[in-house]
Amino acid sequence: MKNKKIRQKITSLKTLQKQAVNFHHYGKEEALKQTEERIEKIEAEIDELPIVQEFKQSQDDVNDLLQLVANTISNTVTDEIIISTGGDLLKGETGSKIASTTPGSCS
Repeated sequence: MKNKKIRQKITSLKTLQKQAVNFHHYGKEEALKQTEERIEKIEAEIDELPIVQEFKQSQDDVNDLLQLVANTISNTVTDEIIISTGGDLLKGETGSKIASTTPGSCS
């Protein structure tokens, strides 16, 4: 029953969005404004549904996890570059940076 309600709201939303595009295209500003208000109302109704809130929360959780993985990979690659070039991990400098600032080096 709930899924049917959600589908109906989404169908209405899509229809209203198409109407809004047409109203905008033909310069019907008052009709566009009214349609946008109806769109906002339906979007708010959809956002209030527990299943939608749960979905959005799970999306946030997945995004946080992806950020953590991306940062971990980035940090690991950076550390490996520093180590493989004979650099200093604590200073975050590669071996080439250290070589170019060492007195008596050719750089």
